[in-house]
Amino acid sequence: MIGNAPWIALPETKAVIAALEARGYAGCARFVGGCVRNTLMGKPVDDIDIATTLTPDLVIDALEQAGLRAIPTGVDHGTITAVSGGRPYEITTLRKDVSTDGRRAVVAFTQDWNQDAERRDFRFNALYADTDGRVYDPTGEGIRDAHEGRVVFVGDPMTRIREDYLRILRFFRFQAWYGRGEPDQKGLAACKALKGMVSGRAAERTQKELMKMLAADDPRPAFRLMAATSVLSSILPSVKSLARFEALVGIETEQLFENDPDLRLAALIPDDPKVAEQLAERLRLPNNVRDRLVEAVGKNPRVVSWMSPREARRAVYGLGTRTFCDRIKLAWAGSGRDSTAPQWRALLALAETWNPPAFPLSGEEVMKAGVPKGPMVGEVMREIELWWIDQDFIEDKFSAIERLKAVAQGMVY
Repeated sequence: MIGNAPWIALPETKAVIAALEARGYAGCARFVGGCVRNTLMGKPVDDIDIATTLTPDLVIDALEQAGLRAIPTGVDHGTITAVSGGRPYEITTLRKDVSTDGRRAVVAFTQDWNQDAERRDFRFNALYADTDGRVYDPTGEGIRDAHEGRVVFVGDPMTRIREDYLRILRFFRFQAWYGRGEPDQKGLAACKALKGMVSGRAAERTQKELMKMLAADDPRPAFRLMAATSVLSSILPSVKSLARFEALVGIETEQLFENDPDLRLAALIPDDPKVAEQLAERLRLPNNVRDRLVEAVGKNPRVVSWMSPREARRAVYGLGTRTFCDRIKLAWAGSGRDSTAPQWRALLALAETWNPPAFPLSGEEVMKAGVPKGPMVGEVMREIELWWIDQDFIEDKFSAIERLKAVAQGMVY
């Protein structure tokens, strides 16, 4: 039993269940998967998924009759998204596999809850609960797995993986989020045996699984397993060592930094912008993530723990606060020297508290000093800006103007 869990008692949830049961019958809809699993494990529930014996057309009709919005997000596979009170609920008709090719499945709808459970990936994801909080465990082991933190495939692991090869990554992702103790050896062996099939799968789905894995509180054990089974090299051939990645996760934990999956990804690869660009292309990363990775693994200017405040301000101004902090954390993780932790923290504090000033001169002021309109204006401004930075961002605008006059007088037009 999960009792009257808060998410079951939500008026929005009750409205969706009531709509389905009004069109079908009492008990035609049950909560399934993550919401049940996480409640049993005492973890937060983000998404509320529902399984039902109603076919998609009846689900749509039921929702519309109740005045709820119905979105056919995956109608061919039986999935309709209901929107109740602004909250989404994914509703899927019970299914059984007709055929699979490791990428896509042809399904048929069924009225059999056990058949629906048999096609799911892991036993603790094949749990159902009714509106009274009664939990149904068709595999007979899902509740135990949830309590013990065991990630175990439903039935034969090789069969489950061949239905969808990205279940290999899901195995490690769930291990990162929920696994405790030793991993299931049969599942691990199946992932290792079929590791070559995960390469070349849909980039977007691979990216999604990888980034979710990286967002776990401590994904280090799961990544060690991926490396040991060569699954990691199948999807990220540029990764040669886990040392910096492991150190970064340790720093985040010790310093109470927020989990940063993007930076953790950067920590896995060499300090080479070209490698970052190739990785971004391979995983179809969003442009903003790609740009962050490329900037984070750049080498100039060099970031070291013994930078003076003046050197640090210069780097923050040139790189921007986020990139500077990214490079500091990566350098800290790569240094392998805990004794320098106070210096790294001081550099981060400087970057987070110092507001880079705006360059005090404008193009108009440069031209007033006698520099003719055109490319020369930009050249002069860049020269004065370099002097201003070298003066540690001097706030005396008069000094900047005097410097401008001296530069302008010494130029040959």
